[in-house]
Amino acid sequence: MASRRSLLLLLQVLFATVLSVSAYLPETGRLAGDDVVEVNRSQREFDYFALSLQWPGTYCRGTRHCCSKNACCRSSDTPTQFTIHGLWPDYNDGSWPSCCYRSDFNEKEISTLVDGMEKYWPSLSCGSPSSCHGGKGSFWGHEKHGTCSSPVIRDEYSYFITTLNLYFKHNVTDVLYQAGYVASNSEKYPLGGIVTAIQNAFHITPEVVCKRDAIDEIRICFYKDFKPRDCVGSKDMTSKKSCPKYVSLPEYTPLG
Repeated sequence: MASRRSLLLLLQVLFATVLSVSAYLPETGRLAGDDVVEVNRSQREFDYFALSLQWPGTYCRGTRHCCSKNACCRSSDTPTQFTIHGLWPDYNDGSWPSCCYRSDFNEKEISTLVDGMEKYWPSLSCGSPSSCHGGKGSFWGHEKHGTCSSPVIRDEYSYFITTLNLYFKHNVTDVLYQAGYVASNSEKYPLGGIVTAIQNAFHITPEVVCKRDAIDEIRICFYKDFKPRDCVGSKDMTSKKSCPKYVSLPEYTPLG
C-alpha cells in the first residue's frame, strides 16, 4: 500500500511540476480563442462547474470496439483510476448549457499537456460524437460543454489546465483507496460509505452515477471561483434515482 501511494504521489508531483498546475489560476475570458463564432446567444451564464470523473472498469464493460485511441483497449499504461470525462458548466436547476461558442480545436495549444491527458483524460471509445461541430476528430476537441465556461475560463489551454488542476487537487481515487474502496469484481460497497469518504475529504456532497450496481461516474462540483460545493444532483442519491444501496467498482479489463 505504501509503495502504491508513493508512486501515485510521485506521478502527481512530476506531472504538476511540468504543467505548473499548482500555480495556475484562470483569468477572465472566453474559451474559444481568437476567432470565436457564437452558436447560441440565448443561453444564460452558468451557475457552477461539475468535474465529471468516470470509472473505466464500468465504462469499458460496455465498449465493444477497439481502435488506437480507445483507452479501453490498452494492455499497458491502463486506466485503473478515475479518469476525467469533462469540466461542465451547469445550472442550479439541474440543466446545463452546451455549444455556446464555436472555434476549431487546436491540439497544438495543449501540446505540453497531451502526454498527461492521454493517461488522465483518455477517450474510452472509438467515436467522438458532438452536436456542436459534427464529424470526427480528437476526443478533447468535442468538449462541447467547455465552450460555455466563459467568462470564468478564457481559452482552450486554460480550460484543460484548470480541469487537470482540479483533478489532481481532488483525487477521488486516492480518497476511496484510503477508505478501503478499491477495484473488485466481487466486492459490493455501501454507497453511503463512499459518499461519506468524499464528504470527509472535500467537505461537500458529490453526485454519483451508476450503471445498474456499478459506479460509472462521480462528480465533484465547484463554485465559479473553484471552491468546492455540493452538487445539485447529490440531493437525489437517497432516492436511489441512479445507484442502489450497495455498489461496485469493477476491475478494468482491457478489450484488446
